Amino acid sequence: MRTQLRRGGVAESVIDDAVLILSELLSNACKHGRPLGDALAGDGDVRAAWRVEPAGRLVVEVTDGGGPTRPAPATPSVTAHGGRGLNIITALADDWGVRDDIHGEVTVWVIVHDDVHDPDAGHRRDDFATRVIAPAVSRIPGLDFADAFDDMD
Repeated sequence: MRTQLRRGGVAESVIDDAVLILSELLSNACKHGRPLGDALAGDGDVRAAWRVEPAGRLVVEVTDGGGPTRPAPATPSVTAHGGRGLNIITALADDWGVRDDIHGEVTVWVIVHDDVHDPDAGHRRDDFATRVIAPAVSRIPGLDFADAFDDMD
């Protein structure tokens, strides 16, 4: 995916988002979905696809054999080991949704970016994350690590 999108001239940060989104979708399909075809469990298949449409929209899709629940963002506890994948996708993508077909297959589709040819396509949205920079230790008044070690003698 990374190589194909690079060859297509997609911005590196958009590619990074697409690769992370694909990883999350594949993980969810393996964990929550059934394999495609007749297999009930085990080493069955899932299908991944991506494309840059003529207008420049980057779409990523993963299809599995369906599962007992519908894909939906969760609200995991702070200590939970999972449940954040669709929230990550929601934060990174322009849109996403779920499509069912008559054979019981379920496809989760994601529009990573509406126009990868847009000059701002490589810039993350401001509402996703803000970088916080802590002040240098030397600029914090009254903090002297040397004094802390004197008490250890």
